[in-house]
Amino acid sequence: MKPLAIAGVNLRRVLRDRTGLFFIVVFPFLIIMAIGAAFGGGFTPTVGVVAADRGLSGDLVARLESIDALEVRRYDDEAALVLAVERGQAEAGVVVPADYDRLARSAGSAGVGFIARPTGVGQQLRVTLTGALDEQVAVLRAARAAADIGGEDFDGAFQRASSLASQGPQVVVDVTAGEDSSSPLGRFDFGAAQQLILFVFVASLSASATLVESRRLGVSRRMLASPTSVRSVLLGEGLGRFGIAMFQALLIVGVSALLLGVRWGDPLAASVLVVLFCLVGTGAGMLLGAILSNADQAGSMGAFLGLGLAALGGSMVPLEVFPDTMRTIAHMTPHAWAMDGFSELLARGGGLADIRLELLVLASYAVVLLAAATAGLRRSITR
Repeated sequence: MKPLAIAGVNLRRVLRDRTGLFFIVVFPFLIIMAIGAAFGGGFTPTVGVVAADRGLSGDLVARLESIDALEVRRYDDEAALVLAVERGQAEAGVVVPADYDRLARSAGSAGVGFIARPTGVGQQLRVTLTGALDEQVAVLRAARAAADIGGEDFDGAFQRASSLASQGPQVVVDVTAGEDSSSPLGRFDFGAAQQLILFVFVASLSASATLVESRRLGVSRRMLASPTSVRSVLLGEGLGRFGIAMFQALLIVGVSALLLGVRWGDPLAASVLVVLFCLVGTGAGMLLGAILSNADQAGSMGAFLGLGLAALGGSMVPLEVFPDTMRTIAHMTPHAWAMDGFSELLARGGGLADIRLELLVLASYAVVLLAAATAGLRRSITR
């Protein structure tokens, strides 16, 4: 019972800190929603267009509007379109020059402007818009050939070429999901997993400040003066840090599932993964609290290490965008292994057996960190 009482005191001390409570309860969900809004799936990108309503300019805009995965929004001029892209009101923009119709009819060079922020969505839209432009160019070439060779009116030839192109053989791609395939990732799913890893570790390291303060004030030694064994003190301190990590994790999992519709995959596999990473955070937090002697130093060092390892381990930027060398270095952190586990559960519908390597690595991290932390803390309170 004494270890549970010590753990309860540690948990209450953290929850009474209003500033800390904001970063535990509110801040993670602000980040999850921001990441989901900016990079999550499940939304239709908006493409702004500055173009005339008639002729070949109107035809190009109509081709863009026929793409189901796009929302086309018209703007009066290029300056308004650039401002909309900069403010995030449109993911990309297309500027069709005023003389586009004349140049395209005369086989001249007509440049179409493309505006986008340097993001993955912007580059994907560039490919989509280039495809629509290529389709029109193919029809234009056929219309010019018909007009030059057959003496047909260009407008009539263009209409007939467009009609024939739409009636031609189409390539149809049939996508069939396998029996073990999961449904597509939700808008907030991956961001929630990233923030769970980030904030569990940061909360665990930040909680080391209370352990440092207990040592500085002699609280731990006074407990040993009572009928309380060293083992009970160590176990209580460990359970307290584990309780803080689990509180953070369960809060993110529960609230994100209820309010944001996040799906965490196989319940058993996700639970084991979360518990093991919480144990890793517990060991890291206790080790930091055992070796540092100043609470302010522990708080700043915890934030620095927590954010730095999260960035390196793929909790801020997906590991897929890392070069091979950086990806190898990233897997020196427990964060990268935890993210690999969540990727398997969320994106591929994996189960416990599919993430056994990730679980084994995290368990090894937890054992090493907890052993080092226990030895260091025992030495600091008994010497």
